[in-house]
Amino acid sequence: MLYIRSLAFNFVFYLNLIVQMIVWTPYYFLSPRDRAWFVPKFWSRTSMWLYKIIGATESEIAGTENLPEGSFILAPKHQSFWDTIAFFPYLKDPLYILKRELTWIPFFGWYVMKMRMIPVDRGSRSKALKAVIAATKAELARNPRQLIIYPEGTRRAPGDEPAYKYGIVELYSQLGVPVVPVAHIAGLYWPRRKFLRFPGTIKARFLPPIPPGLDREEFMRRLIGETEAACDEFLIEAAKSDNAPPLPPTAVRRLAELGVAAKG
Repeated sequence: MLYIRSLAFNFVFYLNLIVQMIVWTPYYFLSPRDRAWFVPKFWSRTSMWLYKIIGATESEIAGTENLPEGSFILAPKHQSFWDTIAFFPYLKDPLYILKRELTWIPFFGWYVMKMRMIPVDRGSRSKALKAVIAATKAELARNPRQLIIYPEGTRRAPGDEPAYKYGIVELYSQLGVPVVPVAHIAGLYWPRRKFLRFPGTIKARFLPPIPPGLDREEFMRRLIGETEAACDEFLIEAAKSDNAPPLPPTAVRRLAELGVAAKG
């Protein structure tokens, strides 16, 4: 049943994406940008609904009271494709930094550029970071927007050792806006690089914002400490649940470090 359900969800998930991109194209490209946001946010909500109905996986996102008004940086834990689509319906005008090659994809790239996302060229990291900061400053001066950036860069397995990159520190220092960490354990249910989708409840939380103006070391200490502590809570809760998903070795090891025995 797990394989059938996973196959069905994966098929319907991508079908939903393709159909909606085609059906909504006239409305999306003829509407002002603030109205056009309805389309990707509607797609995200329908995707989460399909995940619940077909994949038997709930998505519970708490802490919306911690989202400030105006511009801020949203800094989610990155474990799954789930965390790339689940959060932006909660933001008024989200802003992504993405590889320039993605903007060359028909339909998808056109949708991305309509929303004035920030494409970045591969190459020198220092040059790319300077270009990103300059482009982001220009966007935030133009409109209050919410920059979504994954502090660890690439997806990591649940319970894996934290590997936060320097880029988030530089953005925090240069932009002068709050940073909202986001904790979750979605990688247990929608694993990276895997076909299966495990049933259960993905819990996520917008944590209290870290105010601007802290020194770099203090900021990084708070970002890592608060995010990882909340992720540990979710991991323990998931591992102890009656319908616990399969735990990867990284999660089992982290639970052992926390003094919690994994089931099975």
